[in-house]
Amino acid sequence: MRRREFIGTGVATAGALAFGPAFWRNALAAPATPGAGPYGDLQAANANALMLPAGFTSREIARGGQPVVGAPPYLWHIYSDGQATYPTQDGGWILVSNSESVAASGAGSSAIRFAPDGAIIGAYRILAGTNANCAGGPTPWGTWLSCEEFDGGQVWECDPTGEDPAVVHPALGTFKHEAACIDRRTGFAYLSEDDGTGCLYRFRPKRPRDLSEGRLEVAIVGADRSVDWKRVPDPSGSPTRTRDQVAGATRFKRGEGIWYDSGTVYLATTGDSRIWAYDTRSERIKVLYDPDRLSKPPLTDVDNITVSKRSGDLFVCEDNGGEDPFDIAIITPQVKRRAGKGKRAPKVARFLKLTGPQHGDASTEAASEVAGVCFNPREDRLYFSSQRAFGVGVTYEVTGPFRRSPSP
Repeated sequence: MRRREFIGTGVATAGALAFGPAFWRNALAAPATPGAGPYGDLQAANANALMLPAGFTSREIARGGQPVVGAPPYLWHIYSDGQATYPTQDGGWILVSNSESVAASGAGSSAIRFAPDGAIIGAYRILAGTNANCAGGPTPWGTWLSCEEFDGGQVWECDPTGEDPAVVHPALGTFKHEAACIDRRTGFAYLSEDDGTGCLYRFRPKRPRDLSEGRLEVAIVGADRSVDWKRVPDPSGSPTRTRDQVAGATRFKRGEGIWYDSGTVYLATTGDSRIWAYDTRSERIKVLYDPDRLSKPPLTDVDNITVSKRSGDLFVCEDNGGEDPFDIAIITPQVKRRAGKGKRAPKVARFLKLTGPQHGDASTEAASEVAGVCFNPREDRLYFSSQRAFGVGVTYEVTGPFRRSPSP
């Protein structure tokens, strides 16, 4: 078995569901409201200028343009964005990370390899020669989908070990790609488009685990929140852009982070700061978080997202966030343990906050944004990046008592 194939097996095992889809549909039945987080108040900023809950610590693992500490010489890329992790045979893991820069500045994707104890033992390139690699997403078979965010952008499938060359998939469409996720049950891919008039796409592969051929579709959301999927006639987007080819295609205000978990596709739209939840079985979509419904919303400008497999908590990065920028928030499902009437709304609260001038002035285009939130396979470490911190970007690791079950 090749190392890549072993990683694919490990990802499938690590992603086994502890709770069924019906469990989470009930837990997320009502829109999220502000409330206390499961980890308590944030403490004073630490040496990395991060405010974390009690019991959590952090370390800087990579900074743009500098050698990765603890590895053979490898200069880390600038402007880190989307990320994911993959288990390795020795009990360690690999973190892959995109670079949202231009090709001339080293866009593409890189990887850091960790030993079982978390020590960094290697770093290397897995994708080069591309442009504006923003987010992406992991596949259940152990590869990384790196998405290019410009009008001619495509999706590249990468080997996290760097042994196999990356492969481009034109069938997934040519547009301003942001992120991608795979439905483990059907193998369908879901894709977001980072444009103010962008769409939500679904790709139905012709063969399992093969994204080279298939049918690209665009979402049309009805008044009852049911979703109808219509074929995109020309995925190449030339001369007519993919988002303009199907009459009535629903416009999402800058689709960014997207993540699949337990039968639900979560979508973050930065333009209206909403988190959407699409039920892949009922084919209906709803708004899980909407700041317009709240007098003092704790989270705005939502971006990259991930879900804890063990607790069901949804972690959301903040893309600047205006007057109170640079947070990662947590949306916590509230589960009724006993029978009774009424719904328990999920709670949204801050999990961490970035402070200090290294992240730039939030009122300028040079300001940073929080990106790439993801867990290691054991879910005892969380990774994220401040994309333009120090002018080049920096990636952090947070370690602590991440919970293993939902909130009662």
